[in-house]
Amino acid sequence: MRRFKMQLGAVVLLLTVCLGSISSFAADKMETYPLTSMEQLKLSNAVAKPMAYKGRDAIQVKLGPGPYGGPDRNTFAYLPGVDFHNGVIEVDVVGALAAEAGQDARGFVGIAFRIAPDLSKCEGIYLRPTNGRANDQVRRNHSTQYFAFPDYTFARFRKESPEKYESYVDLVPGEWTKMRIEVEGERARLYVHGAEQPVLLVNDLKLGKDARGSIGLWVDSGTEGYFSNLRITYKD
Repeated sequence: MRRFKMQLGAVVLLLTVCLGSISSFAADKMETYPLTSMEQLKLSNAVAKPMAYKGRDAIQVKLGPGPYGGPDRNTFAYLPGVDFHNGVIEVDVVGALAAEAGQDARGFVGIAFRIAPDLSKCEGIYLRPTNGRANDQVRRNHSTQYFAFPDYTFARFRKESPEKYESYVDLVPGEWTKMRIEVEGERARLYVHGAEQPVLLVNDLKLGKDARGSIGLWVDSGTEGYFSNLRITYKD
């Protein structure tokens, strides 16, 4: 009898833990944006429009006219009603070279997050699709990138912390690619193509663990960026 009670107690404890986890998961808030219109989007140094691309409806984003003072800036279409701190951002993207792209263009496309209300600060993770299958190993090693506007550009990271904020992942320019970014406190993880393991680890997000704000569809020079099926899961 005593053994039975001990086994029953263990089962009850296990169920309590499981139910607690389910309740916690169910409490997470999720929002989806099909990205088929400009209705919920505003622009920062960018132009955007809805259009079909390779079999699906999407939002095309390009840089707007004017100088921006260098790369890794607040160049995006963003969701002003979003207040994101910790959670998961999932989106399908295409980074295609624009007709006017220069020789340094890479099809830069990704997500900006924790965008300040005045757009003066944000963080982002993006892809360089033309690097994914380049015949140069160094270029391949620069297929993904983290930045924090306005102080931490890829150039600064590459000079002060070589290889730490970039990584390789197989990419095909002009093709749909699935991105998943998990953010918690000062950490971010990038997953690509639905892989179980992250391709980029950032353990010291430069805006700090308390930063929060909007989410943007980010591009840089020489890029026609396409975005579809945005999903945001809020963990707090």
